[in-house]
Amino acid sequence: MILTRRGMLKLSAGAGAALVLGPVPTFVQGDLIERPIPSTGELVPAVGLGTARTFNAGASESELAPLREVLAVFVEMGGKVLDTAPAYRKSETVSGILAEQLGVTDRLFMATKVAARDRERGIAQMENSFDLLKRDVMDLMQVHNLRGWATLLPLLREWKAAGRIRYIGITTSRSSQYDDFEAVMRQEELDFIQVNYSVGEPLADERILPLAIDRGMAVLVNEPYNRGRLFDAVRGVDLPEWAAEFDADSWGQIFLKWIIGHPAVTCPIPATTQARHARDNMGAAYGRLPDAAMRRRIASFFAGL
Repeated sequence: MILTRRGMLKLSAGAGAALVLGPVPTFVQGDLIERPIPSTGELVPAVGLGTARTFNAGASESELAPLREVLAVFVEMGGKVLDTAPAYRKSETVSGILAEQLGVTDRLFMATKVAARDRERGIAQMENSFDLLKRDVMDLMQVHNLRGWATLLPLLREWKAAGRIRYIGITTSRSSQYDDFEAVMRQEELDFIQVNYSVGEPLADERILPLAIDRGMAVLVNEPYNRGRLFDAVRGVDLPEWAAEFDADSWGQIFLKWIIGHPAVTCPIPATTQARHARDNMGAAYGRLPDAAMRRRIASFFAGL
């Protein structure tokens, strides 16, 4: 089954909450944008799914149903990277339940986090994450906001060597941590970093992203909409005509494509509770991307609002 970008969007739009997942469609070469993980060359789709503040839901069907549709649309449109964490309260539990219900537990590139000051608590936390996400092997384990990194990174390497973890990394969502974050990047061999980055908060451009390229580290991007502030800034503003030059159909796609257009970025991880937003977010993983000149134009346009 070969689908173009617009064909995939149309198919997904009609899928509905009761979507039953079949084989992942085959896309025209170059249509679904994928990025390599530098340490292995493994390809992952250029848009992922975050769960912070969105998948922290109860067990009732009324709470799970819209999130199930989000995950179903995400996977049907080619998405794989799902990022969660114990700190996101019930998000790991909900992610594991929904993935199992949809039969996609082993299709997803599952990324979670650990934050503990000592080894024993780190082990207990990771074992619990494996149980909740229903995985024997975790694709990516990240030290959350650098908490306990000096203790936890050696532990993560042990689990990686034992085959329980495929990739390891560190995360931050605060520019106030960038000095420490950069120091760990320079000191440690990491497969991934995760950092906050958006057209409204581009500070990672200065040192973090160039260093990731130099060190051969994949980059996940959190807060791609700067906690919703980007949408507040463009409320009532018409989509510019030049958005069509890189196949962006919405402001959300402009913001995501601006991020993906950076050569260091592997995958932004926008979070949502609505299937239509998941569909729109995944649309940014199709078509053309803004080049360096267009990215400057987007940044200038946004700065002028």
